Amino acid sequence: MGIDDYGGGQGTQAAVLVVTTNDVPGYRVETVIGEVFGLTVRSRHLGSQIGAGLKSMIGGELKGLTKTLVQTRNQAMERLVEQAQARGGNAVLMMRFDVSEAADVGTEVCAYGTAVVITRDGA
Repeated sequence: MGIDDYGGGQGTQAAVLVVTTNDVPGYRVETVIGEVFGLTVRSRHLGSQIGAGLKSMIGGELKGLTKTLVQTRNQAMERLVEQAQARGGNAVLMMRFDVSEAADVGTEVCAYGTAVVITRDGA
């Protein structure tokens, strides 16, 4: 499995900058649009659950579940970016993930932050 199976994040040419910080060095916030979020719920795959149960007996990484969680987080982040763009933002500050169980049938992942319009200082 490749690096993209175990990680995520934006490319260098992203239309909406997403950061976990309160500001972006070299930029100023022109407009605060407000909270935006992207939400997805994924059900558990029976095969991966069986494999995870067996793996938990002997220890080690649950690669199938790791890959599923990465895909889920990336989808939540894509939806976050879509919301920010739809509201006129070009950046999301203070992005966070929240992960929880959804009615014992799946995993809920929410990416959330503050949509803003930023401009480069001196522009």
